[in-house]
Amino acid sequence: METALAITIGVLIVAAGAVLLVWFVRSRLVLGTPQDQAAYRVLHLTSLATPELRAGLESGAEKAVRHLRDLLGTPALALTDGTTMLAWDGTGAEQHAQHVVSHARDVVRDGSTVVLAPSTVACPDPECVIRHAVTAALTTEEHVVGALTAYTGNRPSARLVRAVEEVARFVSGQLELAELDHSRAKLAEAEIRALRAQISPHFIYNSLGAIASYVRTDPEHARELLLEFADFTRYSFRRHGEFTTLAEELRSIERYLILEQARFGGRLQVTLRVSPEVLPVTVPFLCLQPLVENAVRHGLEGREGTGRITIVAEDAGNEASLSIEDDGVGMAPELVLENLLSDGGDHVGLGNVDERLRSVFGDQHGLVIETAPGAGTKVSLRIPKYAPGVHAS
Repeated sequence: METALAITIGVLIVAAGAVLLVWFVRSRLVLGTPQDQAAYRVLHLTSLATPELRAGLESGAEKAVRHLRDLLGTPALALTDGTTMLAWDGTGAEQHAQHVVSHARDVVRDGSTVVLAPSTVACPDPECVIRHAVTAALTTEEHVVGALTAYTGNRPSARLVRAVEEVARFVSGQLELAELDHSRAKLAEAEIRALRAQISPHFIYNSLGAIASYVRTDPEHARELLLEFADFTRYSFRRHGEFTTLAEELRSIERYLILEQARFGGRLQVTLRVSPEVLPVTVPFLCLQPLVENAVRHGLEGREGTGRITIVAEDAGNEASLSIEDDGVGMAPELVLENLLSDGGDHVGLGNVDERLRSVFGDQHGLVIETAPGAGTKVSLRIPKYAPGVHAS
């Protein structure tokens, strides 16, 4: 009996020790020291605020303000663009929200940090806990775009003032990235508009002329060509999306070649070799169309007889390998760089496409051009199957 009792007590002691050991290990490895916990909390809150702020101050203020207040631990926090109170989180909104813009007036004017006294902040309501404030400027590229104001009941310490300035600096950094994102999107749209401006007049004029030639002799074929033309222009002039899939880009090229074959008849021969594995790969919108148009122009125009265009899209491990080749007149190698540097030259959009590929995927993914007078031209490119931030829309 005594032996059994001793064994039972021993088991309980071992079990208790095991529980204590597990708790200790988990607290040290998972929760860490108080300093570790504080650092984790700050990182977590900034990660929650970051995507909201990357949408811009006006768009993201309402969702980000709560996380920013949690970072500072103040009773209330407000964001303004200098003319409008964009967001408030915490207590005292009824008494103070309407004064946020005036509280930040000096900060927005000169980009400083200001500590506001009760004479400026406090309200007559004896129940109001807000009596002081620290307001710091939000800047992008040295331009003040707004202010962050932390409200508190006690006189702000030097530590709180520094904390408010650091949080304002963090917010400013995210807003500057938001502006860069917006500028990048506008630049991408401008580049696509530039391609449309170069491609469309030449192609539209010739396509409509080809369709018109069939209206009397073969009206059904003219109708089919008109539908292909409508689908092609709808894709080329769509208003959204910097990226598309290779399948969609090739389908648009197929429509383009159908229309060009109607124009050239048997003089244009096309060979396509496409591996199904690469069809879902994301590519910059209108990155292949200019290359194919150049192949048609320089493979057929200005020469007699038949011209051949060969389009290849192959699986190359982590990349899709693409090439567009014609057997046309070619050009001197020293002219290749000239055409890449200037989209005003004879080769439509080559420089535009090369620059877009390099900016999205890196310099190793620009165009590779092989050509010589009388030997045709082959343009090759490699597209990564997966790249950060690259998604078809």
